[in-house]
Formats: sequence, structure tokens, C-alpha cells
Amino acid sequence: MTEQTLLFEIDEGVATLTLNRPESKNAMNMPMRAALRDAVYAIRQDRSVRAVILRGAGTAFCSGGDVRGMAVGSAEEGRNRIDDLHGWIAQLADLDRPVIAAVDGVAYGAGFSLALVADFVIASSRARFCMPFMKVGLVPDCAAFYSLPRVVGLARAKELVFTAREIGADEARGMGVVLEVVEPEALHARAVSIARALADASPVAFGLSKRALNLSLNSDLRTMLELEATTQAVAFTTEFHREAVQRFRDKAAPLFTWPAA
Repeated sequence: MTEQTLLFEIDEGVATLTLNRPESKNAMNMPMRAALRDAVYAIRQDRSVRAVILRGAGTAFCSGGDVRGMAVGSAEEGRNRIDDLHGWIAQLADLDRPVIAAVDGVAYGAGFSLALVADFVIASSRARFCMPFMKVGLVPDCAAFYSLPRVVGLARAKELVFTAREIGADEARGMGVVLEVVEPEALHARAVSIARALADASPVAFGLSKRALNLSLNSDLRTMLELEATTQAVAFTTEFHREAVQRFRDKAAPLFTWPAA
């Protein structure tokens, strides 16, 4: 029987991807990587999915790559192994829908990197984050060189990578890695409530805003102003905008509200 390393569920427009190797704290092996790739590509094609939650089975998010399967015979094989990750990691980072990582327990190495790809990280009070690569003579992967400095700043990113020290949920929140810290038993429900609230936003406005924000740190003022004008012109034409304006005039309940319940 094949190991089911990833659980993929869609409920009311929210897709939940559960890393499912609790006996190894959800270490990312080759079958799990393949399952994540297939799930991300499937979600991109399924417009009924309005939000995504990443979580881990048991009491951990992801302890990183599966060390038992890391041995490679050459630099080329090692590079190819990591390069194979980049297709679906980039697709997930660029997904034009909200992605929420619900982190309980350890988020080490590739697990930390995977959480950073999400738009928001909700952590349990016992969550722990670490870039442990220096301890085994490796470098960060799963897009961490891109995402970590953008989230915490360059100096703090250097500290976390060079020292390989662990940070808890509260410190991670102070650094901007974590949006909210909740008790473990409330973690999944809170992630679902945030995902469902964001799923009610205009899919066009959300997608355009997310991609513009992702481009902003690599761009200049003039380019971003032009992008702002172009995307706003598109957003003005949507049925969501027209209905939202009419509801405002009628003093009816809005289509999108925050905070999430």
C-alpha cells in the first residue's frame, strides 16, 4: 500500500493540504514533494478553490527534508533535486488566492521555508521555527533566500541562517513571520476562519493585489504606479465591485468583511 504522505481536502472553497508523516514530524520525502507538486498544480486549475491552508498532521508542521533520503552522488544530482522543488514552490508563492500556513510544533528547514511562502502564518503557542542548514553544512532551500529577507529583513535573515538558532512563536511574531499566535487546540479552526473570510474577497482584486505586492520590492515607483492604474482599471469592471458599490448605497451587508470571526 502506498504511503499517503499528503491529505488533500476541499470544503466550501477552502483547500486544506495536510502533510501526513506524523511519525517523522512530517519530514518532506520524495513522495510528499511529488504530492505537493500535484496538489498545487490542481489548485491552480480549480477556480472553485478560493483559499488554501497548509498544515501538518499530529503535533508538528514540518521538520524539514527527510534526512534519510538526502544522500546524492554528485553536485549535479544535488542541484537537480532542489531545482525540482522550485516549480511548485514558485507556483504556490504566485498563487492568486490566499494561502495560510497553520504551524504547530516544529517548522524546521524546508518546513520553515514552506511556511514563509504563505501569505499569513498562524502559529500555535508551541510552534518553533529554525533554519538549521548550517548544522549539516547545507544552505537554505524552498525559496528561503528570497522569502526570508523580505519577511524579516536582511540582517535578521543572516542571523537566523548563520546561527541556525530556534525561535519560538512569540519571537517569530515579533519578527513579522507570524501573524497570530493561538493555543494548539484552536489553531486549525482559526486558520479556517481566516481562509473563509479572505475567500469572500473579490478574487480579481485579491489576485491582482497579491501579485503587485509580490513584485513591489523588485520594482520602482513609476512601474508600480503604472501597474496600479492598470490593475485598478480591471478591478473597476468586475461584477464584485459593482455589487459591492450597490450594497454600500443600499446600506446592505458588505460582500467582504474583516476581521475574521
